[in-house]
Amino acid sequence: MKIKLISDSTCDLSPELIKKYDIEILPLYVTIGEEHLLDGVEVTPDDIYDYVDKSGKLPSTAAPNIGNFLEVFKKYRNEGFEVVHFNISGDFSSSYHNACAAAEEVGGVYVVDSRNLSTGQGHVVLYGAELAAQGKSAREICEACTAITSKVEASFVVDSIDYLRKGGRCSAVAALGANLLKLKPCIEVIDGKMTPSKKYRGKIEKVILQYVEERLAGRNDIDTHRIFVTHTRCDKEVVDAVKKKIAEHFDFDEILETTAGCTITSHCGPYTLGILFIRK
Repeated sequence: MKIKLISDSTCDLSPELIKKYDIEILPLYVTIGEEHLLDGVEVTPDDIYDYVDKSGKLPSTAAPNIGNFLEVFKKYRNEGFEVVHFNISGDFSSSYHNACAAAEEVGGVYVVDSRNLSTGQGHVVLYGAELAAQGKSAREICEACTAITSKVEASFVVDSIDYLRKGGRCSAVAALGANLLKLKPCIEVIDGKMTPSKKYRGKIEKVILQYVEERLAGRNDIDTHRIFVTHTRCDKEVVDAVKKKIAEHFDFDEILETTAGCTITSHCGPYTLGILFIRK
């Protein structure tokens, strides 16, 4: 049986990776003003920055509806494929639940709750692609990918909490205090949910390198097959310094840089960076 892998657009895989592994991307919706736009197709992170700068408001995001999932699932089932679909954590969005409802109706579709977002989800998708290349069945891919979700370590450092405040995830008073003290929060994804972690202080360029050092130093539990450096509008010099810092600690087979899509951008704003990897 032929296998088709599909992911919603929150996986933040680059166009090159999507093409290399032949992944179908199902976009979420991003609402800017009165317009409902397809993530990565009709709207980009730059559009979000412009909208926030001009309006002081954040766009909202919405999951694909059941009809969207039915359309793409039926397409590939009619072409003789079994389907494995990957979603942003079910605790972040109704995308997973809508996909499950459509999969039950269509049959031959296996849905993986990544329990993550951004390239934390991307890790699970690429793991599935590698299993598919080994000839694993759709059911085997789904089971193995679901099992590995608890081993994905995803975290980000945020330059400013203004976007978090606008999105209702941080009070105005806390935002004021954090900005005055130049605090840069680290946000981790734990058990499918975003959790505030350590707060750093100082310029974002320095903080990012400190964050990377602390995430990797002294570790012996990291799978060195692949690591993502995922960011929102960070300078090339900063990203290159992060890659160099990673290489000082581990010899990864791949250090993959990606730019975060509309979902992460809407929540975190510019100058956010994370390193995402899988534990052994």
